[in-house]
Amino acid sequence: MHKLLYLIGFTLILFSACKPNVAHVVEKKVMSEADVKEAIGIVLKAQSEAWSEGDIDGFMEGYWKSEDLTFIGRSGVNKGWQTTKDNYIKGYPDKAAMGTLTFETLELVKLTNELYRMVGRYTLVREKDKPTGIFTLLWQYIDGEWVVIYDHTSG
Repeated sequence: MHKLLYLIGFTLILFSACKPNVAHVVEKKVMSEADVKEAIGIVLKAQSEAWSEGDIDGFMEGYWKSEDLTFIGRSGVNKGWQTTKDNYIKGYPDKAAMGTLTFETLELVKLTNELYRMVGRYTLVREKDKPTGIFTLLWQYIDGEWVVIYDHTSG
């Protein structure tokens, strides 16, 4: 009888140890690729509209507000959201210098559920010129938003 009670007790302990604690299991919703592309497209469109209105603050809303943000451009490798914003202000001091910005997405590739790589083309239309170039962006889903964590722009 004692052996049977030990066996039942051991079995109960074994099954309770294997059973997941529901309070600690958090269901993580995975967005479809179509939903991700739409969400990133909305951010990109908001950025181009803000830029074209001369609103650098609005444009910067698409970037990760972190000192770990990486921007690579003509001036080299720069780190940080504020540094990136300051460089935009220095390089584009007024609406005439900013012009009208458009983006063309050439590819958007899923790296993980929360990380995508985008390659695209930007075009600025200004009174005296029309500069264009290629960019690579890493988009990450952070705190419920898709933001650029890495930007390599050449032109």
